[in-house]
Amino acid sequence: MNRPDFAPLGFGVGLRRPHYARVLERQPPHERPRVDWFEVIAENFMVEGGRPLQVLEGVRAQYPVVMHGVSLSIGSSDPLNRAYLAALRTLARRFAPAWLSDHLCWTSVGGRNLHDLLPLPYTEETVRHVAGRIRQVQDILERTVLIENVSSYMAFRASRLTEWEFLSAVAEEADCAILLDLNNIFVSAFNHRFDPLRYIDSVPAARVVQFHLAGHSDHGSYLLDTHDHPIRPEVWALYEHAVRRCSRVPTLIEWDDNIPPFEVLAAAAAEARRRCESALGGAGGPVFSLNG
Repeated sequence: MNRPDFAPLGFGVGLRRPHYARVLERQPPHERPRVDWFEVIAENFMVEGGRPLQVLEGVRAQYPVVMHGVSLSIGSSDPLNRAYLAALRTLARRFAPAWLSDHLCWTSVGGRNLHDLLPLPYTEETVRHVAGRIRQVQDILERTVLIENVSSYMAFRASRLTEWEFLSAVAEEADCAILLDLNNIFVSAFNHRFDPLRYIDSVPAARVVQFHLAGHSDHGSYLLDTHDHPIRPEVWALYEHAVRRCSRVPTLIEWDDNIPPFEVLAAAAAEARRRCESALGGAGGPVFSLNG
């Protein structure tokens, strides 16, 4: 994997239904919403036709897009879903996203989709299992994919590795890229009592191609990754630390429930831009740094 092969997209937001009309407004480039790109949930557009594809065509005509999946179930013991991968490949060939990503988890068993991002046991055996499946997926899609760390609320007694050791080992063995979700790191660090800075400092920076930023819910004894609140100051601080380690990695604002006006998301993307520049001392130069 060569990180400079990935486009330096800048600062984007997730494309959500309440914002379709706002994003699709025909405006001169200097009057368009001040975001650089959009991330779309791939499954929402894996359809034969109709309004979803019309929307994506309109967005893609004006902005770069990235496709983010939630159903790959890369950690499952079920066989890979070849029909799903074929549909994803067709969609990607039509809309040419900058990259494809999904989650380091499992979502299905026995052919049943549980519609949740479930954690894996962090063992060497699981590393080999998942990495082998990622290599197959990359062969089918004919491109390098990004895997994202998920938030978690339980742990397996069988685990022998830390989460960051597991993520790093999978990425290295599969030769894939990493989508580092900083809110998920913060949530899991609180829930499992580990140091989030150590996590960020331990992953291979040269493989980090994208950041996610989002809000979460505080339930006192645990945090829940809900994507329905503004980004917390502690997560912003983690982002600044991650930027200093990984440099200008394309950054995405996620907001999936209690969705505010589009301008709120655009303002969060602008804040990420400001914090990125501040963390790097306003330095110019390459978008990516290979010093990991």
